[in-house]
Amino acid sequence: MEQLLHLYKQWKGAEPRDVEKIPGAGSNRQYYRLRGDNEQTVIGVIGTSRDENHAFIALSRHFRKRKLPVPEVFAVSDDELRYLQQDLGSTSLFEAIKGGRDADGRYNQKEKQLLVKAIRALPDIQIRGARGLSWEACYPQPVFDTDSVLFDLNYFKYCFLKPTDIDFHELKLEANFRLFAKDLTAEDIDSFLYRDFQARNIMLDKEGNPYFIDFQGGRKGPYYYDLASFLWQASAHYSNKLRMELLSEYYNTLKNYIEVPSVRHFAQRLSLFVLFRTLQVLGAYGFRGYFERKKHFLDSIPPAMQNLRELIAYNERHHSFPYPYMMELLKRLTELPQFVPMTKPVLVRDDGYKTTDQNIYPAHPQDGPATFSKYDGKGPLVVRVYSFSYRKGIPEDESGNGGGYVFDCRSTHNPGRYEPYKQLTGLDEPVIRFLEDDGEILTFLDHIYAMADAHVARYIQRGFTSLMFSFGCTGGQHRSVYSAQHLAEHIHEKYGIEVRIIHREQGITQVLERTRKEE
Repeated sequence: MEQLLHLYKQWKGAEPRDVEKIPGAGSNRQYYRLRGDNEQTVIGVIGTSRDENHAFIALSRHFRKRKLPVPEVFAVSDDELRYLQQDLGSTSLFEAIKGGRDADGRYNQKEKQLLVKAIRALPDIQIRGARGLSWEACYPQPVFDTDSVLFDLNYFKYCFLKPTDIDFHELKLEANFRLFAKDLTAEDIDSFLYRDFQARNIMLDKEGNPYFIDFQGGRKGPYYYDLASFLWQASAHYSNKLRMELLSEYYNTLKNYIEVPSVRHFAQRLSLFVLFRTLQVLGAYGFRGYFERKKHFLDSIPPAMQNLRELIAYNERHHSFPYPYMMELLKRLTELPQFVPMTKPVLVRDDGYKTTDQNIYPAHPQDGPATFSKYDGKGPLVVRVYSFSYRKGIPEDESGNGGGYVFDCRSTHNPGRYEPYKQLTGLDEPVIRFLEDDGEILTFLDHIYAMADAHVARYIQRGFTSLMFSFGCTGGQHRSVYSAQHLAEHIHEKYGIEVRIIHREQGITQVLERTRKEE
């Protein structure tokens, strides 16, 4: 940090008046907003890879010469591990379209227009940005080739496929991977492959015009890749109608730069990259989620799996993917219990009516408030996970079996000791970030996951119907809530059984419905 401040002073002639750390995403780079006396701000970047930083700096300077909307680099340290770049503000496209994303893809006209602006700008950086570019500056390699494809496919195999414990023939899959890689690299296209073209990496100015960041992984490659990356972003929930509208905008804009292939050829090539990109992101989600235990990436797995299901259905209709063993394996993957699409819990009212509505309404206006007494679950094993305060006693086992596991969270760092977190719970993002950054709770849960896995598996094997885990802390608000929620989600994701979460002191109850198929 001191060296970054020194770089700022060298560039500006004075130290910054204010330094604000900016939350990062998936990379190891650290970002800071540095403010001078005249209120001008710049972004200071501390990276861990000189080569990666060098790629960003070289690409940014090239794109600036081409008059492309990317941040200007003002100053670079001698070792290229730190640099200062233009501050493009705090509004990303990802944040600007949050409303539509949270509404399961029901984007309003303003949000759609922002998406149109972004997709129209993509060919500019891909085609015009490639002109005169020295590809040797790209990191970690200058061109999209079969080696890079096979690296990503094996990343998917080792970080996502193998952790599911699905059986597959390594040599048959490898043979299909090689055919797939050959097809993906069959066309030599002189364009810049952004590689990480997504809404998080597009900043917006006051007029909603897009500016591009985080292109340091780019290289020479086919423009289909970025299109697939953007339009089939798992968490975006784009409807097929909106996706086709944006695809048309891109195709028509691309005509202004190059002679485009026929619509049929374009669609066939694009479908290959959609499949490839889907497997690639599942590999990333597996590593970041299963191994690094980052919740954001775990949450992204279900929509990515839905994209994969749609591709499999598309292939069954059109036979677009001539990789029979790989496609058969992917179909089996989507049918694993932990990946079966979730449905809303079916609640049974006291008067016998069923509903999936989480809000409690009377069946008829004159009936008064409806109440719900049970879940219509049929699973042989139901796991209940409690959070509680030791001040109010350990939860009773309502099954009559006499308890279960009780874990004391009080040995871990307590966010409730700090004012910003006192009114929050272990379900709130600031508390989650505090606990995960501290790390003690993750080590604590690692041991519990291993024990719980063995116990749940044995209960399923023996046909038992009830198991209980409880997490206690001082107030039943932060550490116990976080731990109970994460163990419950872990068990449900891995075994597909019904899990009931009871945050007793918060008055919160949630049911993760059974997805495991009957044996």
